[in-house]
Amino acid sequence: MARRILVTSALPYANGPTHLGHMTETIQCDIWVRAMRLMGHEVVYVCADDTHGTPIMLKAQAEGVTPEQLIERVGAERRADFAAFGIGFDNYYTTHSEENRRLTVRMYQALAKAGHITRRSVRQAYDEKAGMFLPDRYVKGSCPICGAPDQYGDSCENCSGTYTPLELVEPVSVVTGTRPVARESEHVFFRLGDFEPMLRQWTRSGALQPEVANKLDEWFDAGLRDWDVSRDAPYFGFEIPDAPGKYFYVWLDAPVGYMASFANLCARRGLSFDDWWAPGSPAELHHFIGKDILYFHSLFWPATLEGAGFRKPTAVHAHGFLTVNGEKMSKSRGTFVTAQRYLERLAPEYFRYFLAAKLGPGLVDVDLNLEEFATRINAELVGKLVNIASRCASFIHRGHGGRLAAALPDPALYREFTDAGTGIMEAWEALEYAAAVRETMALADRANLYIDRQKPWLAAKDPARAGEVQAVCTQGINLFRVLMAYLKPVLPGIAEQAEAYLGAPVKHWRDVETPLVGSLINEYRPLATRVDAAAVQDLVEKTMPPTDTAAPAPPAATQPAQITPDDFAKVELRIARVEAAELVEGADRLLKLGVDLGSERRTIFAGIRGAYEPAALVGRHIVVVANLKPKKMRFGTSEGMALAASDDTGLFLLSPDSGARAGMKVS
Repeated sequence: MARRILVTSALPYANGPTHLGHMTETIQCDIWVRAMRLMGHEVVYVCADDTHGTPIMLKAQAEGVTPEQLIERVGAERRADFAAFGIGFDNYYTTHSEENRRLTVRMYQALAKAGHITRRSVRQAYDEKAGMFLPDRYVKGSCPICGAPDQYGDSCENCSGTYTPLELVEPVSVVTGTRPVARESEHVFFRLGDFEPMLRQWTRSGALQPEVANKLDEWFDAGLRDWDVSRDAPYFGFEIPDAPGKYFYVWLDAPVGYMASFANLCARRGLSFDDWWAPGSPAELHHFIGKDILYFHSLFWPATLEGAGFRKPTAVHAHGFLTVNGEKMSKSRGTFVTAQRYLERLAPEYFRYFLAAKLGPGLVDVDLNLEEFATRINAELVGKLVNIASRCASFIHRGHGGRLAAALPDPALYREFTDAGTGIMEAWEALEYAAAVRETMALADRANLYIDRQKPWLAAKDPARAGEVQAVCTQGINLFRVLMAYLKPVLPGIAEQAEAYLGAPVKHWRDVETPLVGSLINEYRPLATRVDAAAVQDLVEKTMPPTDTAAPAPPAATQPAQITPDDFAKVELRIARVEAAELVEGADRLLKLGVDLGSERRTIFAGIRGAYEPAALVGRHIVVVANLKPKKMRFGTSEGMALAASDDTGLFLLSPDSGARAGMKVS
């Protein structure tokens, strides 16, 4: 029986380029959507850019544009990237929309009317230098629960614990690098604890993976706290109707973006919004998310939906992170691979296939090992799968005018292939992608073995055996067609080309239960080609020697050359205050800093672009070499050197203690 299914993937934040981490989630989701459609279900897939919050506001200011202009540009880039990777959204929208405003206000007012909203004064992190309250993610420090360093002010990536920014150990403002102070401000809270009985039941209903439900028990045991859903101006977002100067926290209106994107689609397609979102709706709702946002999607989101009179998700599918060569994606390590960098070097469907071959239904991270990537594509996708079609096509055209034989010589083998379809499609639905790929590739091995044993290239030398050659290659072509149907969710572009070549589109996976016989096929064109291992390795940026930051530490096995106090006295180190910071056009690593040395202002080009956003540096005090000989660069003249430290975890600017002033000499 056909099902009606609404599917979403997490909303990427609109303050940076699309990277392969974004693609990992959307590809996992897109494969599932395509598989469910191939099984005959009605599936709608929507998503949107997450566009609100202080980071968007600050980035727009740094670029000299309005937030609306910034999110419009990022949205256009995002849509192009997703389209290039074959992501088949029915609608890709934005959270900065009238639909989202209307639905967010509707949800808030329903929660308030039911008594689930309260207000109270809170102590909040305030940056005195920047003159603003700091959003959670603009305060960093050590986790107060597990002690992990360099954590954001809302949740810990190490232990998944949640807290307030002021609970961090040694908190620091990301905007100015200073320690924030506490200030009082009245805020609006959602009473999450009101929904604990419902949440305890829902989280154990099968809507979540078992390991996720077990993790939630820890949060239940710790107690569900009221959730602050407001932020103080200045803030880019929706103003709360009954609280002037207060704005909805991005984590309240961002998930509503799923609903808003669907509402926008409904208006264009004539669908009924309530048929899908009303309580008791027979339609299904599936969310695909990263494991870092479990708390919001498995507690806050279902609670706000319940309290506002909407249906809850049927399932929330969480996945692990994408690592590159065993390391976390990092700009400083060169493992931060953008979608554009990938597309400049490799075919997008190769990444789709590699992911599918490794993904499962759990929270385990997926590693993009570049050597394994090249091997899989060349050995499996090219060497096994498309090799079947390329081996058989020429014989069908050479002596038979492109016409397939009237019957299959081995119908029993063909039936074995089609009988395997039920299990493979069940694996796609269960998110057992790696298992589905393994089973399909095992069939590809059998198809190649069949061709190897029949040896049509030898039979083709004897004109009397022409019919035998045609029959064997017709069998091979049909086995290939079955395999492409099973992999169509993963390789939509290649599958479309294969269907055009065979003149037989596959709308439902059972279409292949009837073989192609006696029909004409078109001339074969290569569906996939071997990848160059060098192009794959080039995805990771080569480490470049720093030009304007502290030299890297020498290897542990060597000792640095000793210097005298007189040598060191030649270096004039001073405190500088960063007054301006901007990107350098045409330079991948450089930021242009305008610094105040107390008695003068200078320009310094620093190779720290991968580690810092320009807006985060303005107002910060750093240590510079003030008597360095000016260096002429094609971007301008650098009049000093910013000092930084680096190791395997990244690059970090050196900063003085609080109270230091521009112009002070470091001694």
